[in-house]
Amino acid sequence: MKIKTLGLMACLLGSAQAAFADSFEVSDIRVEGLQRVSAGTVFNALPVSAHEVVDDKELSQAGHDLFKTGLFDDVSFSRDGNVLVVNVAERPTIAKINIEGNSRISSDDLRKGLTDSGISEGQVLQRSTLEEMQRELERVYQAQGRYSARIKTSVKKQANNRAEVNININEGAVATIKQINIVGNHAFDDETLTGLFQLEDHPGWFLGWFSDDKYSREKLSADLDNLRNYYLDRGYVNFNITSTQVSISPDKENIFVTVNVDEGKRYRIGDIKFAGDIHMPEADARKLVTASEGDVFSQSSLTSSSEALRQRLGAMGFAFAKVNSVPQVNEDGDTVDVTFAVNSGRRAYVRRINFKGNTTTADEVLRRELVQLEGAPASTDNIKDSQERLQRLGFFKQVDVETRPVPNHPDQLDVTYNVQEQPSGSISASVGFSQSAGVIYGASLSQSNFLGTGNRVDIGAQKSDYYTNLNFSFTDPYWTLDGISRGYNVYYRKTDYEDSDISTYSTDAIGGGINFGYPISDLSRLNFGLGVERISIDSYDDSPYEIIQYLDDEGDTFNNFKLTSSWTRNSLNRGVLPTAGSYQRVSLEASTPGSDAQYYKLRYRGQKLFPLTTSEEWALKLRTEVGYADGYGNTDVYPFYENFYSGGLGSVRGYKSNTLGAKTTERNDGDDDTLGGNALVEGSVEMIFPFPFIEDRRQLQSSLFIDAGNTYQTDCMSVPAGQTSECDSGVDVGDLRYSFGVGLSWITPVGPLTFSVAKPLNKKDGDDTQVFQFSLGQTF
Repeated sequence: MKIKTLGLMACLLGSAQAAFADSFEVSDIRVEGLQRVSAGTVFNALPVSAHEVVDDKELSQAGHDLFKTGLFDDVSFSRDGNVLVVNVAERPTIAKINIEGNSRISSDDLRKGLTDSGISEGQVLQRSTLEEMQRELERVYQAQGRYSARIKTSVKKQANNRAEVNININEGAVATIKQINIVGNHAFDDETLTGLFQLEDHPGWFLGWFSDDKYSREKLSADLDNLRNYYLDRGYVNFNITSTQVSISPDKENIFVTVNVDEGKRYRIGDIKFAGDIHMPEADARKLVTASEGDVFSQSSLTSSSEALRQRLGAMGFAFAKVNSVPQVNEDGDTVDVTFAVNSGRRAYVRRINFKGNTTTADEVLRRELVQLEGAPASTDNIKDSQERLQRLGFFKQVDVETRPVPNHPDQLDVTYNVQEQPSGSISASVGFSQSAGVIYGASLSQSNFLGTGNRVDIGAQKSDYYTNLNFSFTDPYWTLDGISRGYNVYYRKTDYEDSDISTYSTDAIGGGINFGYPISDLSRLNFGLGVERISIDSYDDSPYEIIQYLDDEGDTFNNFKLTSSWTRNSLNRGVLPTAGSYQRVSLEASTPGSDAQYYKLRYRGQKLFPLTTSEEWALKLRTEVGYADGYGNTDVYPFYENFYSGGLGSVRGYKSNTLGAKTTERNDGDDDTLGGNALVEGSVEMIFPFPFIEDRRQLQSSLFIDAGNTYQTDCMSVPAGQTSECDSGVDVGDLRYSFGVGLSWITPVGPLTFSVAKPLNKKDGDDTQVFQFSLGQTF
């Protein structure tokens, strides 16, 4: 028999309009009205169980508990004998969420924001859910600076106790900073101080496109730090930002920022002192301090001085040293005394150096690169230098270093180098194409870390339309423990220059040599080599007079012994497509007395890259190459087949490869070619910029360039009567050829691709130009 019903409002008010006649013992509990919610959910939330005596107060509390679950619109109780009947009306679930009126933020992004907040289709709908929807969507728009955005929600009931939620959005306008005010400044004007801010006043409808006038709490915090540092670096030790107010206009489209400051007095540095054991003469410590007595106080100068002192102590073995600059203001004057408080700790020694991740490379190969040794004082400089030396090997994608104190030994630490190995060699067969060489076939074995020993082995074979090349080389970079390298090579080259349209002769050369390298520093190296070469030269019926006369006078077969030496300094940030650093190489090649052709060749190559952005994706590249060669001893005429050549990719783009220089005498067919020259002058300026829509920009590099260059003859051969020669001895920079254009280098899966589109700027009669140039399978 139904005796009593407790309605929803009775539950919320915690009182009943009527009462059970008596309390009773519940023999069982029955739940009615459930559709999707399980009975177990109700029993878990119901603080009443069978065989328990209940009264009005306990049932009222039970109603509260069930309603607080958020699953029901109404909860009531009735009694059927001693069975307690729980009557519930479930709240509807969200069947669909419709979003209208949005254009600046996609519906998918808005739904994601709601889902991240736990609001999605299938969830129980309640008034608090609608309110949370509005608040969450408003937060999404406020994150974009749209403080005037308005969100309206409505509910449409559907069958099976479901509901459709409609969200109508008025996105409003982006609130912009209308004005930034700084109050209390006297030493510096408003324009100077607001210029320190990332946030900007709205400058107007046109320049507003380029301004950062959208308010951000994070940016304002960073701007206040910039403002504080600006004053601290200019002597205002007691500078203080007293308050910051951010207000928004009634239409919520304009924001006003006011910063109140107290500049205080300007101070200069008084005494500079050191506290603690600095482990070096005070005079040496003072040299590391950039500030001087009498200078205007600068916090950044003191910070950098503290870091310099800490690094010096770290290099001396005090790896855990701490240095703090402590200013003490003389309130009665205008000076600040500075004390550098040094806590050097105990000198630390390296107990053990470990390597992790070198699955192929032997530990010995890694240890010989280290300048930090086990048992020696732990020098932060040596530990870092060792890391950089490991990275330069080219065997690893990344090298990380970790130092850990040895438990129970405060004066010892272990150093671990974690390396990620990468392929350091290849076995490949390839087909490429170059406009200057034609189709290129190749097969090679190249391994710079042969069997994990660090030795380099190269075996290669290449053939194109005009040359054949076979070579083998081996280099041991640590022939001695001091880092002296030794290598040797043998080769065979056959070249037909007539097929390349460069000139009208062919060469057949075989040779070999041995070389040694001596490290001067981490970046510089000296190399010396000794080689022997036998070269044969063939002419053609249409070969120019200069070639025919040289072969008649000197012969067509030469056995030459060569001495080579070079100095190289390389600080490029990476070996392929660099964007920072420099490279310089000076080389000398000379044939020894007793050779059939006695000559020498001196060459300088250099490039310097200046990063223009912190990401180093924009850079300015300067490149130059100069060379000079001549004969000596019993060789009166420098051998033409050893000439320098200019033009083409890697040289002066826009001109056909190897065609720049004085022309030869006219050939039998009426044409003339260049033989290059014994002097070379080249240079270029490039603006490297990131190619759009490309993520991995280490594999692709684009640039705008201006190239210049030419070859010269410093001693022209006399020609017989009836022959004409354009040779004009000497180096005249007025004869340099110039070009400008755009270039692209791309490391593709099938090989390096290089191309350029260039326009010659001062083409002269007889010059062979080539606006579009490319190469696949060769690196220039």
